[in-house]
Amino acid sequence: MPRRNRHQPGPRPRSGASLGWATAESARDGDWLVRTVPGAQATKFYRCPGCDHEIRPGTPHVVVWPAGETGSVADRRHWHRGCWDRRTQRR
Repeated sequence: MPRRNRHQPGPRPRSGASLGWATAESARDGDWLVRTVPGAQATKFYRCPGCDHEIRPGTPHVVVWPAGETGSVADRRHWHRGCWDRRTQRR
């Protein structure tokens, strides 16, 4: 009989820790899970909350959502990588 993988509660991953399909990032604006989307997998239009410009199909970008149990699918946002990296420098 195959083994079952069971979720073991434990400490949060440290900033930059890989979660397989996402990495955990911590900053002064909170704890986030960040997934990189390569241009070949970007097939829809999105609006970047950092610059309010479109992310066109074929453009590499990141998908970000709050870490922990409070984050849900509705909380995911698509950002340009540069906008995400500079978010804490904005007013």
